[in-house]
Amino acid sequence: MLSVYSYAKLGATFPSSGGATTFTVMSFGPGVIAGGLNNFQYIAYLIAAALYAAGFSEYTNTLLGGSLSPTEVKMVGAGIVVLCAGINVLGTNFVGRAETLAIGFVTIALLLCSIEGIRVADISAFKSAGGSINGIAIATGILYINYQGFGVVTNSSNAMQKPQKELPLAMFSALILVTIAYVLVSSATVLLLPPEQMQQFNGHVLANAAQIVAGKTGFAVIGAAALNATIFAASNIAADMVSKTSISQMLGQTILKTRTGALSASTLFVAILVLIFPLNIVGQMASLAFLLVYAAITYGHLKVRKKTGARQWPLWTAIIINLYLFVTLLVSVIENAPGSAIALIGALIGSFALEAFYTKFLKKKFGA
Repeated sequence: MLSVYSYAKLGATFPSSGGATTFTVMSFGPGVIAGGLNNFQYIAYLIAAALYAAGFSEYTNTLLGGSLSPTEVKMVGAGIVVLCAGINVLGTNFVGRAETLAIGFVTIALLLCSIEGIRVADISAFKSAGGSINGIAIATGILYINYQGFGVVTNSSNAMQKPQKELPLAMFSALILVTIAYVLVSSATVLLLPPEQMQQFNGHVLANAAQIVAGKTGFAVIGAAALNATIFAASNIAADMVSKTSISQMLGQTILKTRTGALSASTLFVAILVLIFPLNIVGQMASLAFLLVYAAITYGHLKVRKKTGARQWPLWTAIIINLYLFVTLLVSVIENAPGSAIALIGALIGSFALEAFYTKFLKKKFGA
């Protein structure tokens, strides 16, 4: 909520199709800091797209009866990345209409399944297993990737007639509605499945919860809903990446200089991520990346706060919470999957190093 407040204020003050990438330039000024941060944002989007593609492959395998080998599952994930790239070639109008239908189907399926799941669950038999603040913080950090889409909403601010009013209303309305849906879905899942089965069905928990409610029909419906949601999530991210106009000098003059080049490079990078990292690791890497990005952009917001009219305490609170969740999740990842933590930190350092190298040595060569 606090991060949405920061982004809504920035988007209302600096309406642009570049969204968050514009905010970094307005806050830190054009240069290595803004460019490096935007490079890292680009990588974060790639990781998020890989997460959705990996999730798609897990549900595909489940609907096929789990007959695919681990290698085949990864190939399905890489294939959906290519498909998403192809969807964007068809044009935004086609994608927009198809996505509207898909979102309607997904929303109705999830809400009906959740309400019915809560109704049929034996609530009296439910017992809390306890927990810890640290465990909750780690889970919250992992969950954060599900909310990264609110930053993308700011990309449409320049298309609004009155972004100062319409953008905050749109973002907070979406936040409230999505949070209600998440609470319903997670409540039904927790009431229907014990933790042991959640671990067993990792990657397709919702479909198995739906199977308890409506048998094979429920399993198939939620599985199809998951496929629809993931394909359009990955497709949207692909479209968003190639439409950026102010990512960084390095990316803008090289990889993302043309739409075809941007889409091809992004597709290749995402496919590699899908093939290398397992689903749970990709999810943690994506959340870590966006926790850091949201904290950095909100810190930059403090520099232009007088222009946006934002209050100081929500911004500082957002920065502190984001960084706390980032550190807590990073420690967990280092303990359980140090390779992915090293890769993410390397991506962060490399983002700024490449921007600095480009600015000093290659800028004139590319005519920037």
